[in-house]
Amino acid sequence: MLFYLLSLFFFLSPSPQPVHSLNQEAQTLLRVKLALSDPNRALSTWTNRSDSPCNNWFGVECDPTTRRVNSLDLSNSNLAGPFPSQLCNLTSLAHLSLSNNFISAALPAAALRRCAALRRLDLSENLLVGPLPAALPRLLPNLIHLDLSGNNFSGDVPPSFAAFPALRRLSLVDNLLDGPLPAFLSNVTTLTQLNLSYNPFRLGELPPEFGNLTNLRVMWLAGCNLVGSVPDSVSQLGNLVDLDLSNNGLTGRIPEAIAGLGSVVQIELYNNSLDGELPGNLANLTKLRRFDVSSNRLVGRIPEGLCELELESLNLYENGFEGELPGSIARSRNLVELRLFGNRLRGELPSELGRNSELRMIDVSMNRFSGRIPGGLRVWELGEVAVEEQFAFRGGSAGVWGLPRVYLLELMGNEFTGGISMEIGKASNLSVLLISNNKFSGRIPDEIGSLDAMVEFSAADNRLTGSIPPALVKLVQLGRLDLRRNKLSGEIPSGVRRLRNLNELILSDNEFTGGIPAELGSLPALNYLDLSNNQFSGEIPVELQNLKLNQFNFSNNRLFGQVPPLYDVQVYRDSLVGNPGLCGNLLGPCSTRDESKSWSYLWFLRSIFILAALVLVLGSLWFYLKYRSIKKGDCNNDLPSKWTLTSFHKLGFSEYDILDCLDEDNVIGSGASGKVYKAVLSNGETVAVKKLKGGIPGKEDGNGVVEKGRVADDDGFEAEVITLGKIRHKNIVKLLCCCTTRDSKLLIYEYMPNGSLADLLHSKKGGLLDWPTRYKIAVDAAEGLSYLHHDCVPPIVHRDVKSNNILLDEEFGAKVADFGVAKAVDQVGQGAKTMSVIAGSCGYIAPERHIQLRRGNSRACDRKAPDRSEYGEKDLVKWVSITLNQKEIDHIIDPNLGSYHKEEICKVLNIGLLCTNPVPTNRPSMRNVVKLLLEAHVENKPKNAKDTKDSKLSSTCHQEGTLDQESMV
Repeated sequence: MLFYLLSLFFFLSPSPQPVHSLNQEAQTLLRVKLALSDPNRALSTWTNRSDSPCNNWFGVECDPTTRRVNSLDLSNSNLAGPFPSQLCNLTSLAHLSLSNNFISAALPAAALRRCAALRRLDLSENLLVGPLPAALPRLLPNLIHLDLSGNNFSGDVPPSFAAFPALRRLSLVDNLLDGPLPAFLSNVTTLTQLNLSYNPFRLGELPPEFGNLTNLRVMWLAGCNLVGSVPDSVSQLGNLVDLDLSNNGLTGRIPEAIAGLGSVVQIELYNNSLDGELPGNLANLTKLRRFDVSSNRLVGRIPEGLCELELESLNLYENGFEGELPGSIARSRNLVELRLFGNRLRGELPSELGRNSELRMIDVSMNRFSGRIPGGLRVWELGEVAVEEQFAFRGGSAGVWGLPRVYLLELMGNEFTGGISMEIGKASNLSVLLISNNKFSGRIPDEIGSLDAMVEFSAADNRLTGSIPPALVKLVQLGRLDLRRNKLSGEIPSGVRRLRNLNELILSDNEFTGGIPAELGSLPALNYLDLSNNQFSGEIPVELQNLKLNQFNFSNNRLFGQVPPLYDVQVYRDSLVGNPGLCGNLLGPCSTRDESKSWSYLWFLRSIFILAALVLVLGSLWFYLKYRSIKKGDCNNDLPSKWTLTSFHKLGFSEYDILDCLDEDNVIGSGASGKVYKAVLSNGETVAVKKLKGGIPGKEDGNGVVEKGRVADDDGFEAEVITLGKIRHKNIVKLLCCCTTRDSKLLIYEYMPNGSLADLLHSKKGGLLDWPTRYKIAVDAAEGLSYLHHDCVPPIVHRDVKSNNILLDEEFGAKVADFGVAKAVDQVGQGAKTMSVIAGSCGYIAPERHIQLRRGNSRACDRKAPDRSEYGEKDLVKWVSITLNQKEIDHIIDPNLGSYHKEEICKVLNIGLLCTNPVPTNRPSMRNVVKLLLEAHVENKPKNAKDTKDSKLSSTCHQEGTLDQESMV
């Protein structure tokens, strides 16, 4: 009976579902999946729903006959963890790529023993550390391609690497290999590519043995600490296509033997110390297209044979070349780039230059050319024209004005004549126009007002006449206007308030008349105003007190009346002289005939007022000192009685007003350096006070006040504080004053009611930061840094720019703060000493400063930040790059921003990637960053389809994680 019931139950129960039987390779890959962190779910198709990984598993390819895995490509997948040793259980695996991930720890040589079938292994752009496994040639005898670039391998290249039996491509670029350059690699005669660039190898010569690599097509040894001369054995590399020995310390002449490279297409020898003349037999390099020997010590004439080649790029700048530019260069049909600046070339440029080629970039500045700009320039579609500081470049310049693609037109320091043509209106992409120190005459045409992208216009020291065209106020992106020393007249046009990005306005030494427009006082960015040596009349508008001027000059005009109180101080005296009608505390009392009768009475009243004020002050001081002597509290018990106040602005309070507010109830932050107080003063003003103790402040917590770093040295502290106190810029937090005693220091700043950017981004108030607000904050911060880098004397490098140090006012205007680790860049060569210590938060200073403390200073310091997440500490720059490679832009953009501004967000993101370029010299200056950010605004769209295609900023996010610098600046 029981058997019957069991049987009945068996037949009535539902049939079991079919279960796929996973083959051995699928099980292996699932174990690999479990061993790796996969935040982007790149391996989501690796499941047990399919019995074989050959059925559309991501990155997997199989042999069509054996149905076994022979290729696995998991590059750019944001995978993290140690090298997955289980992969070597795939016995037919011939191609493995884990490039551009976060594979960390050491490379396990023992595990690779089972990977003997591998022919291609690519582990580039990961976080692998330790020495290179010496056993690799023995464990992977079939390897033909090995790429370990962009990791942190250190030590020597193992001599065993000379035993690779079939290796064709070896790339170890950008690691920390610091042994001798491996000359023994010359034994791997199968090599076609040898890439060892940017490793700190021990100083040494280029091994002559490398001449034995006769199959070599690519040899990259840039930045390898090479010294000595280029050996003649290089001529044996007859198959070489690309030779890069740049950024080394090579000396001596370029050997004649280099002409033996009959297949070479590109030669890069820039940034060395090569001397002598160029070889005369370079004409033998018939396939040469790109030749760069810039920044050396080469002399002599440019060989005619070199210019007869079908070159695409010729870079000879910053050498000592002499004589004329060979006329044969004009016959080059492929020439795109010609850079010759910083030599001693003379004569005329070939008249046909550029007429038959696609020339896009020309810079022949800082030479001694003469004659005229060649007529062939009319048909050039140039991005940049620079003929600056040529001692005798004369004649007309009609061919340069209307170039539709030019964004930089630099003609300074020549003898150009004629006028600025109305054709300038066709240069729709023009951002920088520099024509100072010439003999240009005539009027500035109205058409200049149509150049929407114009950022700088400098036409000083010419013979321009007429008035400033009213259309010029349409240039809302204009940051610098310099028209000094011309013969311009008339009044400053109305509507100047529209120039809200104007930073410098220099109109000195002209014949301008009329009054100084009060609307100048509404320009938030203006900090340099020079109207001296003109015929301006009337009073100085009190509205100019709204400006944060770092420098101004109104001298030698016809101004009269009371000097505004802010400028009626001794430091500005020289900026006001030569105006007999001006009056005030500095220039004498403002008296008239009607006032003279009552002068005695007014003086009497003034004396009474001064006496009463003096009595009040003395009485208040006595009362305060008496009050302090009996008051008990933590706030003031530890403060000495004698304070020294150093003010940098006109103050409406004293040090005693500040001391009264140092109460525990007013603390808004604290750190290793002391406490931060919010001080509401008796006059209604609110300031932020940072009380430093012990002489060595620590790190600020981002509560709205700036300053950290070493201040134990009183002289150094005072020098730095005085430097910062002189800064006047709308995007720099204002240091009002400092109060010091022997053992305490108070720094008093303007109060920023919205705190730091970090506070808002990482709090519930983050919803207040929509994209337009974030974009404005980015532009404000960039303009502040640009001012520090380019307009301060000496320049200041911040070195700790981060969201905690970007403070926000009541209208979310951004100001750069916290200069405790900032240093002035000494322009006479002593900056290296002040920059020789690590300063700033880890992750926010340039990695080359943090890792290797390389020589010299750089203003491209703040580049990448770590992110501590559930997957450990990550490099955000690398993460963004990898994510973009996967076209996963939505994983990067804050979802709270929506999609309406996606185009503009992508442009700004690309600018950020450019600023984090791993090569410091490829990062743009902050002045260019400001320009790029302004161009990124969606209102700055190209005017037609062609411009859209050629736009310098792509409207979509870059898919390779980096930017081509020449497409940006």
